[in-house]
Amino acid sequence: MKILLAGDYSNYHRALSLALRRMGHEVTVASDGSRWMNTARDIDTSRPFRNKVGGLLLWVKLNTLLRSRLEGYDIVQINSPGFASLQPCRLRQLFDRLLARNGAVYLTAMGTDTYYIDFCLSGALRYTEWQIGDRPSPLALAQPDELRRWQAPALTDYTRYVYEHVWGVVSALYEYNESCRRVVDPSRLAYAGIPIDTDSFTMAHGDEIPSRVKLFLGVHRDRMVEKGTDRMWAAARRVAERHPDKCELVFVENRPYREYVELMRSSHVVLDQLYSYTPATNALLAMAQGLVVVSGAEPEYYDFIGEKENHPIVNAIPDDEKLEAQLEELVLHPERLPEQARRSREFVVKHNRDEVVARRFLDFWARCR
Repeated sequence: MKILLAGDYSNYHRALSLALRRMGHEVTVASDGSRWMNTARDIDTSRPFRNKVGGLLLWVKLNTLLRSRLEGYDIVQINSPGFASLQPCRLRQLFDRLLARNGAVYLTAMGTDTYYIDFCLSGALRYTEWQIGDRPSPLALAQPDELRRWQAPALTDYTRYVYEHVWGVVSALYEYNESCRRVVDPSRLAYAGIPIDTDSFTMAHGDEIPSRVKLFLGVHRDRMVEKGTDRMWAAARRVAERHPDKCELVFVENRPYREYVELMRSSHVVLDQLYSYTPATNALLAMAQGLVVVSGAEPEYYDFIGEKENHPIVNAIPDDEKLEAQLEELVLHPERLPEQARRSREFVVKHNRDEVVARRFLDFWARCR
């Protein structure tokens, strides 16, 4: 098939494209490279400036591309209702043209949208980046205007329009799938997970027991409160101050994708995020290299994917004392790391190998057409 993947987050569509190509399909990725991550793409859809002039230039560029390189596909998969950095009124026009000039158009639920915000605030989960129990999260308290932006009528109406007009929705995470289940008929919804090219990675340390455990935290500077990495970093610092001979900390921010993966590889334990039920791209990339991960891994997630035995992820929850104790346990027992690292890689190969995820997409497309 001829497939267009429009928009990207954290290299998701790019990784998916490589697997689909190996399986014999013709695939084009049109994205902004996840902005500062600068992930690979075939067509660049970056907004040159954040002001109105930047929006106008991108609008003109995308309309030109629609008449040349963004039509005639059997399948179009957009990464969110906001698949380009434009206002909802402009996005709707582009979306309608994608519908008119291509075959089936689908949505990959892999990021925040209006429906996901509503889900986070509903109390359906014990905690999310926007709400913890029945209280606003640190992010909600710090960025109330952001919540209002997601719930603005123009964006809400546009999001509803996209969900109603796509042929189906493929979710990347357990949380996104649960959000979509509230608004999408089960026949139009499937879970795929996050694609990881596990064949391109090997175990970073093998059976080596480290003399000093290296804790690694890589962040997006503007999203630390959202991901809870500010609290993870504080907990890790306290552990390192108590045990300077047993561990060291590595902190990097806003690095391009390729450089970031290389920096991560030298560590033993990767601190990912605090408010997720599910390991996302950062955690899975680390696990593919045989690194131990501190991230979201609630029982609901393991049940959802049908994994009854191999639970290798250190489940981080928004409790500073428990988080600190978890990190200290890893630092004080480095002899446990090699086995946990081996199980980490086995987990990703089983559940997130890129061709496994690509097959889920292909099966869903075949079922919906």
